Amino acid sequence: MHYLLSYITAPDYLARRGLFRDVHLTLAWQASERGELVLGGAVGDPPESALLLFQGSGPEVAERFAAADPYVLNGLVSSWSVRRWATVVGKDCANPVNPPR
Repeated sequence: MHYLLSYITAPDYLARRGLFRDVHLTLAWQASERGELVLGGAVGDPPESALLLFQGSGPEVAERFAAADPYVLNGLVSSWSVRRWATVVGKDCANPVNPPR
């Protein structure tokens, strides 16, 4: 299954991001290397949010990531949520649904 971790960034996110970015990126790449994090990145220019796509048997992998993320722990993220994403199209979708032939 796929799970979207959504972050809403704090107003001072860009000003404070540099202090925590290396640790955040290290955690993200480690999660990717374990096969948990599929894609992740900031949304908008300048960024006002971020989306991270996780895969696993439940939302816990994304929840654990957020709980350990220095962006969350240090207030650079004002709120976050994890939602199941029922992916049905694409080579990496979790539940392929094809049209009738």
